[in-house]
Amino acid sequence: MIAGTFSWITDLSDWLSDFSSNWWFLGIILVIAYLDSVIPVVPSETCVIIGGVAAGLAGADRPYPLIAVIVCGAVGAFLGDNTAYLLGRKLGPWFEKRAARKPKTAARMEWAKEQIQERGGLLLITGRFIPGGRTVLTLSSGITAQPRRWFVSWIAIASVIWATYASLLGFIGGKTFEDNHTKAFLVAFGLALSVTVLIEVANTLRTGCHGREHLSLLE
Repeated sequence: MIAGTFSWITDLSDWLSDFSSNWWFLGIILVIAYLDSVIPVVPSETCVIIGGVAAGLAGADRPYPLIAVIVCGAVGAFLGDNTAYLLGRKLGPWFEKRAARKPKTAARMEWAKEQIQERGGLLLITGRFIPGGRTVLTLSSGITAQPRRWFVSWIAIASVIWATYASLLGFIGGKTFEDNHTKAFLVAFGLALSVTVLIEVANTLRTGCHGREHLSLLE
């Protein structure tokens, strides 16, 4: 199954790469980044990386500048995440009715709300680097009725960071990722996962330190 997944990613990436030398590939980056936020079936990171590779070509072969890749990736991700949030808001009442009948659903909704409120915007930033996970998080933000202004502000920051990271990975990786798109996906996912783990560890240590300080004050 895993081999089949990588084969699918490779085939799709090779197909996308065939068009990356055209300026209108920027539109494909925007659309895929949007769709991946709502329906996580297309590896948008790989698409942005391919755009970064094309932007790194020398001289007249360069179809568009790196900043254009970043903007299109960020705009697509931003619009997609906001669509998922609005979809969550629409589904909110249904989940509330379900929660009233099922204690497990109520407990899960309360847990999601607490996690989002406790970790704040940092959770939205780290979540943007996890394929599939970002959709769950943005939907949950809508379902639990997180403030729209707060959500939009942090998602704007997260989208720019994500698009810059992925495009620079392709821009710097150049020929290596041009010849091996599966490697590009794995490197992007691996680095993003590593950063996420480090942030979670730091957050846990910080929470633990605050907890110990609080206990010392009570003694």
